[in-house]
Amino acid sequence: MTTVPQAQVLSLAEMTSYQDGAIVSRQITKTETGNVTLFAFDAGQELSEHTTPFEALVQVLDGQARITISGKGFDIGTGQAIILPANQPHAVQATQKFKMLLTMIHA
Repeated sequence: MTTVPQAQVLSLAEMTSYQDGAIVSRQITKTETGNVTLFAFDAGQELSEHTTPFEALVQVLDGQARITISGKGFDIGTGQAIILPANQPHAVQATQKFKMLLTMIHA
């Protein structure tokens, strides 16, 4: 299921907005084999440590965050990406307002 128009250029960073004290998400597409979701984090917001059975790619579209994977921290900013390995604990913390595109592959 695709939730945005197909076959046209998308401006991903503009497709979700920051909200004070919140994390905003917008699903771009979802299928049996994976999903793509946009997130906008206000500064200081976080996703607490968790694991998923699937590998995921985080691409930062705007701002900066700290991604922790199995206890190791990575500072990541606009234009950078990191792979979250399957079955390893990870967390996301907005060190400033930031937007990310999360691509999860269900395989």
